Amino acid sequence: MNKITLVFGASIKPNRYSNYAIQRLVANNIKTVAFGRHNGIVSGIEIDTELQAYKGIHTVTLYLNPIRQKEYYEYIVSLKPGRVIFNPGTENPEFFSILKENNIFFEEACTLVLLSTNQY
Repeated sequence: MNKITLVFGASIKPNRYSNYAIQRLVANNIKTVAFGRHNGIVSGIEIDTELQAYKGIHTVTLYLNPIRQKEYYEYIVSLKPGRVIFNPGTENPEFFSILKENNIFFEEACTLVLLSTNQY
């Protein structure tokens, strides 16, 4: 079964880690969707600029700083993901508590490292 990953905070800028994450997810044949501030296409994946009612999201990998995450707490919880990955710089104890309350697994990790070490 191919689990779907949502890259949250996706960027069309090639020097951004979220952009590279999309590239690596696609290269690893992981079904990927993306949400960001600017629309565009990265490795064939269209970046949505409006929140979508995505179905079957297994992993949300965050690329937003904690302050910018606040407005999306409810939305991310509503997706009922299997896990949320807090990439370096996105760690957020307030959101950790909300995820715990909703029985959503989370980890502080780097999506790129997880992919490169076959731990994704």
